[in-house]
Amino acid sequence: MTLVWRPGNNAITDPDALIYIDKVEKADGQNLEYDVTKAINDFVVGCKLDGIWSAIKASCILAGARTRTGALVPLVGDAPTSFNFVDANYDRKTGLIGDGTSKYLNSNRNNNADPQNNNHNACWVSTPGTGVLMASSSGLTGQNYMDITSTPVTRFSSRNSVFNSIANGTAAAGLYGHSRSSSAQASYRCPQGSGLDTYSSQATDTRNVFLYTRTDNGISFSSWSLARLAFYSIGESIDLAKLDTRVTALITAIGTAIP
Repeated sequence: MTLVWRPGNNAITDPDALIYIDKVEKADGQNLEYDVTKAINDFVVGCKLDGIWSAIKASCILAGARTRTGALVPLVGDAPTSFNFVDANYDRKTGLIGDGTSKYLNSNRNNNADPQNNNHNACWVSTPGTGVLMASSSGLTGQNYMDITSTPVTRFSSRNSVFNSIANGTAAAGLYGHSRSSSAQASYRCPQGSGLDTYSSQATDTRNVFLYTRTDNGISFSSWSLARLAFYSIGESIDLAKLDTRVTALITAIGTAIP
């Protein structure tokens, strides 16, 4: 692929970043600021240097774009389907915010799209809020699940029906995620700490991964989230610490670049 430079903009050096930025700008109807494009390019380049880019199979940067439509352009994979979000729910620096009752995203990536023992779900929370962050189902065999309870506690489940919980103290902004690379255990990470989930994997459920809520049998919804999300990623097993570093730098740079 031949890179096409915009006049005065030498921020983009990566072809995947260029493709994404062009799509966002077409959706927005105008160009992004130089420093926003640089932040995106640096993220993609950094993920490739860290060896984690290939693990990301479905992802959106839910910040940086000038419009909500642009923010829902996928960085990788299929575009999510948005339900009940309006323009007022979007902030360029911090992303999309849920309302705790009706707003959610269907990632359009099925939980079984990645191997049973080779999978991750992760999101960057700008503003913590109780409710589901990402989930395919709840309490069902082979689920992926992540939420913040009112205790507050962050709960993780990776390809299992059992929850592994970590006390928040005070819920904080940052990366929340889990990653499984073996049948015996999965890693998890949130601003309050990281560790291992020692529950063995189960046969993967066949439901799409949702953000801000969960689905049972694809029909009924509950546990709506009030959180504001600026990024999500679904795919194969990933080094959560490296992803955390890259996404934190991305969201910080976007926040600095936007007036």
